[in-house]
Formats: sequence, C-alpha cells, structure tokens
Amino acid sequence: MFDTLSEKLTKVFDKLTKRGLLTQEHVNAALRDVRIALLEADVALPVVKQFLNTIGEQAIGQKIIKSVSASQMMMKIIHDELIKTLGKKAPPIKKGKILLVGLQGSGKTTTAGKLARFLSKNTLLVSLDVYRPAAQEQLKQIAEQNGFEIFPIGQTDVKEIYKAAIKYSQAKKFDYIIFDTAGRLHIDDALMDELRMIQEDIRPSETLLVADAMMGQDAAVMAQTFKDNINLSGIILTRVDGDARGGAALSLHMVTDCPIRFMGVGEKIEQLEAFDPERVASRILDMGDIISLVEQAESFADSKEQEKVSQNIEKGRFDLNDMLVYIKQMESMGGLSSIMKMLPGFKANQDQLNPDAMDDKLLKKQVAIIGSMTPKERRNPDVLNGPRKKRVALGSGVDVPAVNRLLKQYENVKQMMKQFGMFGKDTGDVSKFKNFFGF
Repeated sequence: MFDTLSEKLTKVFDKLTKRGLLTQEHVNAALRDVRIALLEADVALPVVKQFLNTIGEQAIGQKIIKSVSASQMMMKIIHDELIKTLGKKAPPIKKGKILLVGLQGSGKTTTAGKLARFLSKNTLLVSLDVYRPAAQEQLKQIAEQNGFEIFPIGQTDVKEIYKAAIKYSQAKKFDYIIFDTAGRLHIDDALMDELRMIQEDIRPSETLLVADAMMGQDAAVMAQTFKDNINLSGIILTRVDGDARGGAALSLHMVTDCPIRFMGVGEKIEQLEAFDPERVASRILDMGDIISLVEQAESFADSKEQEKVSQNIEKGRFDLNDMLVYIKQMESMGGLSSIMKMLPGFKANQDQLNPDAMDDKLLKKQVAIIGSMTPKERRNPDVLNGPRKKRVALGSGVDVPAVNRLLKQYENVKQMMKQFGMFGKDTGDVSKFKNFFGF
C-alpha cells in the first residue's frame, strides 16, 4: 500500500535536497507535486485541499535548522500532517459484543476470523448473514480451521440468532462475541433498517465498518453514509496489500471522523494489523517501520523452534536446521519484498537492489534445498562434497550453484554470529537475527 504515493513524495523531497531556505517559490512547486501525488493516490478532494493548506502555511519561510536540509524540514511538516490526517491511535477494542458491518464483498467474514485471532481465542463467532447462501458456511470453516467456536448455523431468523447467541455467550463466558452481518452490493434502506434494528437490540461495545481499500476515496463516501445511519466506533480497512494508492486510508478519518482500527494486509488469518497513524505515515515517507517488523517477526515465530535455536546458539552451535527456522519465518512474514518495504530508504534505493535477491521464490528454493539434505548434512554442512551437492540440487529442483550460494549464506550468518559474540549467550527470540539475512 502507498507505493505510488510514497514514490512521488520521495521525488518531491529529492528536489528540495539542496535548498537552504524554503522560499515561496520552492514551497509552491513542492505543493503542486504533493497535490498531484495525493490526487493520483485517489485521496478525497476536501482532504487534499485541507492537507495542502496546512503544510503550505507551516512551510513558508521555515529556516533550516543546523544539520537539517530543506527536504528533511518539509518531510517533517508532511509527516506531522499525515499523522493528523490519519487520526489518533485508537484505544484497544472493548470486551463484549462486536458488530461488523459493511458492503457485500468488503471482506467482513474473513475479517471476523482475523479479528478473533487478534483479540482472543475465547471468542464466539456468529453469522447473521442469512441471505448469502455460503456466508454461514464460510464463517464455520474459518472457525473450525483456526480453533474458534462458532454459534451453530442453520437458523434463518436474524433476531432469533443473535438473541440465542448472546444467551449462549453469557453462559459460556466468552471474552468477545463477533457478529458478522449481511451486506449488500450497494447501500439501501433495507440494509440500514436491519443494521439499526440489530444495533439497537444488541447494544454492541464496538460497531466496526469493514471497508475495502481498493475503493479509494469511494470508501470514504460509503463510510460517511454508514456513519450517518448507524453509530460507528471504528473502521477496518481490508485488502490494503492490493492497493498501491492509499487514498482510502488518507480519506476515511478526515471525512468520517472515525478512527481506523485495523488493516488487513494479506489473505492469511494472521495478517491483520492494528492501525498506527505514526507508523503508517513513516511508511508513506519511506522512513521505515522497524517496530512493526519486529512485532511481526515475534508473532510469526514458533516459540518452541525459537527456544531450540536459542539453546543451540548458547551452546555455540548453529546448523542448517536453525537457519531453516529463520527462512521459514521470513517466508511466513510475506517474503523478502514485504520485509524490505518496512526498512528506511527502501523505495529511494529500490533501483539499486538486485531483483533476483528480492524474489520471494528464493526462500521457497532455500527451504527445498535444505529439505533435500539428510539429517547428517543439515547438522554438519561440511560433509557436502561434490556428489552430495549434485544429489541435493537434483532433489530440490535447482542447480549446484544455487546450493553453493545457500551454503555461502549459511557461512556468512555463522561468521557474523561469531563476530558479534553471540555464541554462548542467551540470544532470546529469532527476530533479533533479522539483520543476518541482509534486511
């Protein structure tokens, strides 16, 4: 998300790099470029106007602080305004009844499962969509695949379903009960009447609008209509990974005055992030998001495998089994490209990177190479002579040079561990070793 906007804003800052003072002429030129960037990102026009007015007022005549360039000063001004535009960080979701609303196809059902995983295993999922034939069955499959409890499906009366579900939830003492409501292809009176009835009866602690980021500024218009008809406590933005523009995220809060609570950043059940305006603003301006990167590394890592790797390193050992843990962790985090996008300066230096090294298929090949080795070879790679390498290459569908590159990478990682004095120490979780793979 934000790739297009980030690229264009980076070019704006590049033009200001050698300026000592932000003159009216320099600011006007920068504002024109920022305006084009925001409009091409499909940001709502009222938001664009307010954004430009604010940064224009702040930038005119700004003297450059010692050791700070004009581009850095403008970046600071735009960064602060982006945070303001995106809204304050929302408080944690309240325990109790959560109502998910939105148009059909926005991703409500999938989001219900993601939200349950994010909040607590002690969550009851309830489908109130009695109109779409596969809706209840879809939620049931999500629940069963991920160990959540779902209220029995089959009933066709919405009011009877939520009344029985609330009674069941109270008896079982669930922390949360998530209601997945029906949507429509467009907003109509029937949809809003039903949602108002459900909201008045249930009295949820949270009512969250699920909005598709691919809609751009239309998502903000849709969100405003929902807010005018029912009480909303927040927004969940889905399909963020498929939207390179970012217009929805930059428009939703300013237009509706509702906080964005979460972002769906992929199809997997674990790919739901709490929305943090400061981190998102930093990503847009290519300043990186190391905190989110570390949090993702910790959430995706297997605690038992972490402990095993840590114990090996404490004993001064590091073999290909341990390296496989790191590779699988990177793969589960979305691959090298997803990780690199969270690092400062990635977009500015993207052209200088080797495209082959960024290919996410590389990780799958590395997993296959290590998987084609015998337990002895994984524990002691030094035994891998010519014939053994040929056998491993054949078994993993690669050539011998690919095997050699993996072994070279392994040796580099091992050498770096020695240089940093990590052997024989309590190393903690594997997320601390992310820099060993050059990201």
